[in-house]
Amino acid sequence: MEIRIGIVNTGRELTFETSTAADEVRSTISAALEQGTTHFTLTDVKGNDYIVPTANLAYIELGTEESRRVGFVA
Repeated sequence: MEIRIGIVNTGRELTFETSTAADEVRSTISAALEQGTTHFTLTDVKGNDYIVPTANLAYIELGTEESRRVGFVA
């Protein structure tokens, strides 16, 4: 699943692929925002951790869990 995170006052967004289920990602982000924590951590498919500050979030876009198709569609 692709995740895109926009951060306030930053020209670029953070984009990466993760193997974590969409519901688990939503619950991690929601819990961090509801509890007022300063950051939350997500892990991509390569094992890299991303520590995201909650105070500067502009948006979070969760892609579909469907894998990309390769080839031409007739």
